[in-house]
Amino acid sequence: MSALPVSAHARRWWTLGVLSITSLMLALDTTVINIALPSAQIDLGFSSGNRQWLITAYTLSFGSLLLLGGRLSDLWGRRVSLYVGLGGFAVASAAGGVAKSFAVLVSARAIQGVFAALLAPAALATLTTTFEGPRERARAFSYFGAVTGSGAAIGLLLGGALTQWASWRWCLFINLVFAALALVGVAVFVREGRSEHHAHLDVLGTLLGSAGLFLIVYGLSHAVTTNWSNSLTWGSLAAGTVLLVAFTRWQQRSAHPLLPLRLLLNRVRGGSLVALFITNFGVFGISLFIVYYLQSVLDYSPMRTGIDFLPMVAALAFSAFIASARLLGKVGPRPLVPTGMLLSMMGVVLFTRLSPTTDYLSSVLPGLVLTGLGLGLIVAPAVASATLGVNTTDAGAASALVNTTSQIGGSVGAALLNTIAVSATARAAGAFANQPTGYQASLAVLHGYSMAFWWIAGFFGAGAVLTFGLLESGVPGLDMDVVPIV
Repeated sequence: MSALPVSAHARRWWTLGVLSITSLMLALDTTVINIALPSAQIDLGFSSGNRQWLITAYTLSFGSLLLLGGRLSDLWGRRVSLYVGLGGFAVASAAGGVAKSFAVLVSARAIQGVFAALLAPAALATLTTTFEGPRERARAFSYFGAVTGSGAAIGLLLGGALTQWASWRWCLFINLVFAALALVGVAVFVREGRSEHHAHLDVLGTLLGSAGLFLIVYGLSHAVTTNWSNSLTWGSLAAGTVLLVAFTRWQQRSAHPLLPLRLLLNRVRGGSLVALFITNFGVFGISLFIVYYLQSVLDYSPMRTGIDFLPMVAALAFSAFIASARLLGKVGPRPLVPTGMLLSMMGVVLFTRLSPTTDYLSSVLPGLVLTGLGLGLIVAPAVASATLGVNTTDAGAASALVNTTSQIGGSVGAALLNTIAVSATARAAGAFANQPTGYQASLAVLHGYSMAFWWIAGFFGAGAVLTFGLLESGVPGLDMDVVPIV
């Protein structure tokens, strides 16, 4: 199906809408299943030890195949990649929604991740090549970043609503609605785009890179359910590191590299990737521990828990739409991203004061609003800067690099923050022995959360310093690939 005769100017903004729907679907799918897990566990009868695989199966395939998906979008073309990615993601979601066994559900989640790895870089690459003017591009990425950044919180809200009022299966079926809308939009508004060179795929690079990322993500995920000294945990991390080193050396020699290393030799892009890594590291911990606090300590329902994240979504949208859209094209990313890091740091510091007797309005809401305002200043400028100045032939690879950095950041956050929280909780148990039994347990758990929040705040603080040094001020140009790392 060819695109309808819509004016080029109007088509650009309709394209943004289509890509935003696609990005929202992928972003919310990382959290929409979380609230549905208890209901799915009762329905299908799987153990508590196995339930984390419903999340891990998705992130494993998603994170490890992103570089391949990005290169395929360069070779096949953006529209073909979007068609295949959306169609495959919808079919996998439907299979998971009708699953009658745990094995089928986990397999469906893994297949979702496979098609998400093709879809995410294709969507971002399409956006990168659709908007080229600095100010217009800044507006587009601000809107796109606000939607993407809000996806995790919207997923919590949507998951709570669907689980409470319909069925946990609708947390998967809802993807069919998003995919159908996006498929129609791609057919009507998205222009074709592909590499101008003959299609080549770096097979050895694909094997080394995908296997290395798989083992890294698997090792980090395994640490969540075991510990850092477990032989399978460090063995996977060590093997993954070796493979990624071999991958890097091969990319220097390959005639058609999966990830052109020239994309990394840029100070602004490096700063943007640091920002995205730290942001996803922090967002995981914030959403996870606040959800547990609201449901386990304050005894809120899944629906109310989702609703309580709306202020963060609103603050993020306000920050991205108003501040980033108007300022990024004028002042560049340097004033915005470090400021966002500091705001997020202050918001997370407020969470360190949570206790069993505090309430949502006084202890949670201010932190969510501050953090949301900060995230809105980070995500859109960082994504726009990370993909700015990339050749059309490398747009998919650069977009995959952005998504890979985000996925690895979330995986590191999952492993490190969970380990910190659990360890701190175990150490604190004896310190509250003189408290009533139930209250003692809550104090110990919240002490663990507090330690994790301090780590998140520290990462945001370090991110403010690093991004201030790496990013640039002024109107973003289109010659970023000639700016070396110094």
